[in-house]
Amino acid sequence: MFLCSQLILNHFKANQNPLNKIKSDFPIFDSYPDLVYLDNAATTQRARSVVGRIGTFLSEENANIHRGVYDLSTKATSAYEEVRKKVADFLKAPSSECIGFTSGTTDSANTIAKGYLKGQLKEGDNLVISIAEHHGNFIPWQQLAKEKKAELRIIPLMNNGDLELSRLPKLIDSNTKFVSVQHISNTLGTLHDIEHIIEISHQHNVPVMIDAAQSAALYFLDWDRIDYDFLAFSGHKVFGPFGVGIVFVAPKYQEQVKPYKLGGGIIRDVQVDDTIFSRFPYVLDAGTPNISGVIGLGAAIDYLVSLDRTPLRKAQEELINSAADRLSGIQRVKVLGNPKRRSSIISFTVDGIHPHEIASFLNQDNIAVRAGMHCTQPLLDHLKTPATARLSTSIYNSVEDIDKLIDSINGLIKFWS
Repeated sequence: MFLCSQLILNHFKANQNPLNKIKSDFPIFDSYPDLVYLDNAATTQRARSVVGRIGTFLSEENANIHRGVYDLSTKATSAYEEVRKKVADFLKAPSSECIGFTSGTTDSANTIAKGYLKGQLKEGDNLVISIAEHHGNFIPWQQLAKEKKAELRIIPLMNNGDLELSRLPKLIDSNTKFVSVQHISNTLGTLHDIEHIIEISHQHNVPVMIDAAQSAALYFLDWDRIDYDFLAFSGHKVFGPFGVGIVFVAPKYQEQVKPYKLGGGIIRDVQVDDTIFSRFPYVLDAGTPNISGVIGLGAAIDYLVSLDRTPLRKAQEELINSAADRLSGIQRVKVLGNPKRRSSIISFTVDGIHPHEIASFLNQDNIAVRAGMHCTQPLLDHLKTPATARLSTSIYNSVEDIDKLIDSINGLIKFWS
């Protein structure tokens, strides 16, 4: 706990930016000053600058994009396309044309499953995911494998919550066409070794997609260092708006990404008997896209870039590890998993008390946590646990928030004794 507090203190001394200053960047805490918000894996709160930027666009700059030649449309188009460059710079991508806009990480996975892999996969092939995947990075591949009569291979889990990556070389063979994994487990908080996964996969010339929904906010996802082929994250988990996300596609695969949603805005030529489509990323923009959401995402990227993310990330890792230790020390509480490296997320149970009862009791103390299967039913089935309570931290959470959580859980157990 001391190290966590010291990391936070050192960061804010260096930047003249105390924790309450970061918290003041989020207007939700103006309305609910006593809120202990620990559901960041589901959605982060919106930064004030994001809310303001979306409001400005809607009230002062509102117009449709790409086909208008009048000033408002030209300005909106420029703002929209500038966000591609911001995201590309954020990921150290080779160009803005690597960045496509989607409605979120799940839509990004479906885009690649249906727009890329469907055209590559055939009967007898296989693709590899892990048992820990969010349903959004599980079901698209599962259903595609069933449709194409391919095999879905699963990276298993070790008892501590780490993936059993020693099995990966045996799962990948000459018929493997794709690998897709989370960077951080949205249930266990395990920080997976994506660099190793990519290295093994690339030895067999197999492309890899990274679900970065839980990691994009604070982890550096530099393409020129990590060398992923596809990557996705959602705006609402990086302090931005709902309904928008990105999918990165490496240059070598862009020509192979076909549209799976059809309509205006993605065409080069339409005749009665056929259509010639645009190339990636513009092939994803069928119909009118979520323009205000994309512009809000750009403001969220600006906010992230303004932060010194390294000490904030280290402080969050320290905070969540301290919370895991303290929870494990409470009688009747079981923390799921003890991975070598955990980030931001803990799932736990309390013996004899349903997770929904846990969340409801904590809510009375203004503590927001999630309860359920967290869209990871295969993982929880493997762990023989039908549901858990889950806490997940972000940059505006503090040691004091964890203190309140621990006090409330102790009160819950006393109440149910």
